[in-house]
Amino acid sequence: MKKLIIPILFLLVLPFNFGFKTDFTEPVQINWETHFKGQADMNSPFFALTAMTWEYSYESVVYRNRVTIKLKNEVRIDKDRSWVKWDRIRNPQVNADLLHHEQGHVNIQYILLSEAERVLKNRTYSVNNYKAQISQLANEVSTYFDTMQRNYDDETEHGSNHKMQARWDQIIQDKMEESRAATLADAGK
Repeated sequence: MKKLIIPILFLLVLPFNFGFKTDFTEPVQINWETHFKGQADMNSPFFALTAMTWEYSYESVVYRNRVTIKLKNEVRIDKDRSWVKWDRIRNPQVNADLLHHEQGHVNIQYILLSEAERVLKNRTYSVNNYKAQISQLANEVSTYFDTMQRNYDDETEHGSNHKMQARWDQIIQDKMEESRAATLADAGK
């Protein structure tokens, strides 16, 4: 099994021990008490940190020079490594804004999960090097969404730029809808 770990430091954080798999229809809705159990890093400039992992594995069958794969694909929120600086979010509006921003990170991972499922399953692989092809595709998906996570934090200034946060909320919503539509279209093939 190959594991790709995507540690993400944000002003707002994401969680673990709560996984979403490919059979889910909506992203996990996070909350501070359940998903942020880790000890805060007081040296960090951020108010929260969400630790998440994406894991995939597959079984392959080669028949008549054709490869088919059965994919297991999962995102986990590591609640024991995710943390929040409680003293920094006492203001109810700051608290709500930060949690909303962190939910955006979870939603991006939901899109990653859906897209990884679609991209990795719906390919024709070469019998000679399918393992390398799957690994390369998985790395490309991971890199794309890691960049998206960084851009989300940078452009929203970790959720403090409300205008850009609203813009990213729409981007994320649109991408979730696109991913659902693509998955449904692929299922109809």
